[in-house]
Amino acid sequence: MQPIDSDSPEQAVPEVVVEQDKQANAQARGLLRTFSALRHRNYRLFFFGQMISQIGTWMQTTAQAWLVLELTHSAWLLGLMGVLQYLPVMVFSLVGGVLADGVPKRTLLLVTQSIALVQATIMWLLVVTGTVQIWHIMLLTALLGVSNALDSPTRQSFVGEMVGREDLPNAIALNSSLVNMARVLGPGLGGVIIAWRALSVRSVHMPSRNPVAS
Repeated sequence: MQPIDSDSPEQAVPEVVVEQDKQANAQARGLLRTFSALRHRNYRLFFFGQMISQIGTWMQTTAQAWLVLELTHSAWLLGLMGVLQYLPVMVFSLVGGVLADGVPKRTLLLVTQSIALVQATIMWLLVVTGTVQIWHIMLLTALLGVSNALDSPTRQSFVGEMVGREDLPNAIALNSSLVNMARVLGPGLGGVIIAWRALSVRSVHMPSRNPVAS
């Protein structure tokens, strides 16, 4: 009986199969690590809820910008709306961080999300009733900016309490991906909806800029 050559094809085939299995298992483990923070139930609920909220916020921002242009045809006022939305984030973010350290984070998030809900509801009512004016939009935009300034640092701090230190880097990475995805999907969906069925602003009676000749 002849000895089996260790370099024969019969021996090489099983080694290749074992190596391929190892690579497949490593890839599977890597994919699981990519979403490891989602194994925590509370963070999973928080993540998908935040996804809806972020996309909705960007859709609303797109709709408000379109509404300002429809009402005023003024690029200056459109820029002012952007300032009123993001200036509070610069001013009040530090305050939000301090509050997040001293107030239960879940309670603070409920407050900020409730403010955003009330703001969106008031805006919707003003539009559908045909009573919206430019100062309404500016005031409500500033209110949303203050809410976001308090909400953002609180959310980032709250993540650590839900996933722990081991999965915190993964949760931070998922949150960053979520924010960027919302910035793409939100305005895109908002634009599609505007094009499909424009908001009812043609019935809005804006005051005339020029005096009516008698």
